[in-house]
Amino acid sequence: MYVILVYDVKQKRVGRMLKLCRRYLNWIQNSVFEGDITEVKLKELLAKTGTILDEDEDSVLIFKSRTPEWLEKQVWGHERSPLDTFL
Repeated sequence: MYVILVYDVKQKRVGRMLKLCRRYLNWIQNSVFEGDITEVKLKELLAKTGTILDEDEDSVLIFKSRTPEWLEKQVWGHERSPLDTFL
């Protein structure tokens, strides 16, 4: 499945969330990630997210789609991490 993940966490947890999300998805903008992920890997990511989040102060939003083709993406300005870049 294809997901877009957005988080809003307190400053003291931002670094940990960034590192965690970068292991599973592509970092496209501050606190925004996207990419293909299996259901199992998404559950793993959410379980690890639960150890970082303070549910009274923080939030994580996940938008799911079958494939990236079901989304129309427009980028204005500089794209932080284009998905077609290979290392």
